[in-house]
Amino acid sequence: MTCMKRALVWILILISLLALMIRFSGKATELILGIKQKGGMSILSMPDGATIFLDGKEVGKTPYEDKDLDVREYSVKIEKGEALWQNKVNLIAGTLIVINRDLAKDPSSSAGEVLTLDRGRGITVISNPSESSIEIDGKSYGKTPITINIEAGEHTILVSHPNYLKRSIRANSPRNFNLTVSSDLALSEADLSTISTPPITTTPEVKVLQTPTGFLRVRDKPSLSGKEIAQVKPGDQLILLEELSGWIRVRLSDGTEGYVSSAYVEKKIQQ
Repeated sequence: MTCMKRALVWILILISLLALMIRFSGKATELILGIKQKGGMSILSMPDGATIFLDGKEVGKTPYEDKDLDVREYSVKIEKGEALWQNKVNLIAGTLIVINRDLAKDPSSSAGEVLTLDRGRGITVISNPSESSIEIDGKSYGKTPITINIEAGEHTILVSHPNYLKRSIRANSPRNFNLTVSSDLALSEADLSTISTPPITTTPEVKVLQTPTGFLRVRDKPSLSGKEIAQVKPGDQLILLEELSGWIRVRLSDGTEGYVSSAYVEKKIQQ
């Protein structure tokens, strides 16, 4: 009976050590046990339906997500028609990389961000162009590149630079991780103030696409837990107020303002 108890204790100890190795020692676990560490990648685009290539291989269309990827560097390409974006990202074990891109034929009109996690704390913001101003939750912190020691939780990051369109990003910074936000800003329209005739401006709009339900919910906050305040139909034109990660703040024809999923709307191309 005593031998059985001892054996049970040793088994429990071994299981505990194995769990710790898997959680904290990715390289050692892979070498000793042959267990490969995994990570994930989530890719969104505007417009959606863009083709995704990883290391030159077509893997699907946006919105795209795979949480069972080997931990290594990937070459990512997002392409729709003549518009494309490509770059390399380094996948880290146990984390999810989020790539959100506004595609455009002209690279100067393209915008987006890549969100990655690594061990540490706070938020690091890198931007193109550099020396962009950073606000988090309405508070100014300086210019990029910058690392900010801020509490874990959900934050709204605003990236701005003269002559570029502002970029608002809502992201969650987990405890014991550093969130790195690499943001690209799109050039704004040329400054026409020196021209004597008044310029004609166009209000940015989005068009509602087909949805599985036949309508699109407008919510009071950019979350699936947000309260439904209205519904819009495929083909409806909405005023674009702000772009967030996965969500668009819009104004309806009756003046109602709210948030819709960016997966089911398409930016109207400005003429």
